[in-house]
Amino acid sequence: MDKITFQAPDSDETVEFYVIEQTRINGTDYILVTEEEDGDCDAFILKELTGDDSEEASYEMVEDEEELAYMSKIFTSILEDVDITM
Repeated sequence: MDKITFQAPDSDETVEFYVIEQTRINGTDYILVTEEEDGDCDAFILKELTGDDSEEASYEMVEDEEELAYMSKIFTSILEDVDITM
């Protein structure tokens, strides 16, 4: 499982996530991440904001309820052994 580090744009604070899965829907990349490598824990769906020509990727948490529900269904279908509840 890949580990990715994010830095807040307005501070030096960093946070690390484990990438469980990634997918591209309608030209937008999404990643499903957790703070723990194993076990039951909170998961977050992040949406890439940068284009293909950018050197560094920029992500934001999906907060729109419709988009979150749709992407949860997508990730649940990709990961057969994972149950995503909101």
